[in-house]
Amino acid sequence: MGTKHYDKAFKENAVKLSYSRSSLSLLSKELGVSISQLSKWRKDYESYGKSSFPGRGVERLTDEERKIKDLEKELRNSKLELEILKKAIAVFSKIDI
Repeated sequence: MGTKHYDKAFKENAVKLSYSRSSLSLLSKELGVSISQLSKWRKDYESYGKSSFPGRGVERLTDEERKIKDLEKELRNSKLELEILKKAIAVFSKIDI
């Protein structure tokens, strides 16, 4: 018997409902999830907001972490372009025009 997987929309709605309900225990029974699972979803949502529940194998990042990752990628690409330009200059400087 495998673990049941819930989609992102279900988890987000469950978290939002949990803030408006007085009893997590009752809500967890209504939704058919454990209190610990509902609490974990709440914690994830509080930490990552809209980036919560990305799916299997997808890295969860805060907005700041995503921005850093994008900037690091941009920096790598710029360094690669610079190396290509340096090589092109070296090749063209050896050719008599």
